[in-house]
Amino acid sequence: MGLLEHIDELRARLVRILISVVAITLFTFIFGIEEFNFGNLKIYLPFPNVYNNISAQFIEKIKEDLLPSYVQLIVTSPAQAILAQFTTSLFLGVIFSMPVIVYQIGKFVNPALYPSERRMILRIIVPATILFSLGCIFSYVLVTPFTFDFLYKYGIALGAQTFVTIDDFISFVLLFTLAFGLSFQLPIIMVMLTSLGIVDAEFWKKNFSYAVVAIVIFGAFITPDTSGITMWFVAIPMIILYVIGYLFIRRKVKVKPQQI
Repeated sequence: MGLLEHIDELRARLVRILISVVAITLFTFIFGIEEFNFGNLKIYLPFPNVYNNISAQFIEKIKEDLLPSYVQLIVTSPAQAILAQFTTSLFLGVIFSMPVIVYQIGKFVNPALYPSERRMILRIIVPATILFSLGCIFSYVLVTPFTFDFLYKYGIALGAQTFVTIDDFISFVLLFTLAFGLSFQLPIIMVMLTSLGIVDAEFWKKNFSYAVVAIVIFGAFITPDTSGITMWFVAIPMIILYVIGYLFIRRKVKVKPQQI
């Protein structure tokens, strides 16, 4: 294929990805999940509701799960609530479109890969998905509620009323969850680099101190506040994952660096 043909194919695949994201975003922004009774049978179906839509229901759910009971969720400007709902819808659109995104990207880059590289990618898709899900669940169930409670108790100690605006709440939760999902990909990245012969197993041991510095910087960059505290909730699990990744590579990955 020529350059223009590659560009056309890339554009076509990006359009498909965009259509999927936009369709799911609009669906979650326009429709809500309603309960319908058919005799003794209860069925939950989507129904047009621009106020109590899927995004609003999702926000209500995470508020109940993550926000301490003594913290009030507030709106401070007319457009704040609708923007928070749209941001949430966009997030859900990207998440639920991920199979389409991965498939379209995979089909585009597939002709440029060697058979061994294709097999390696296929082997890591499932572990990468599992680790990303575990990172998000770990953040949602343990870290995020603990972080909210930990930080807001300082306000309680001062005798202050504790509030959080809806946009700050949504951005904190979504970014924190995404940060953990991405940080849990570290062992996958390490295994890929070693399997491709770019670095050997001892590289990870020799550069552990540099890795810790890079992880702390990453934690500071990706966490949604500037307290300097929450970055450690990302950095410490990543350091543990780095050690686990190194131990796995040393025992299981046999590929050596390519000689140039």
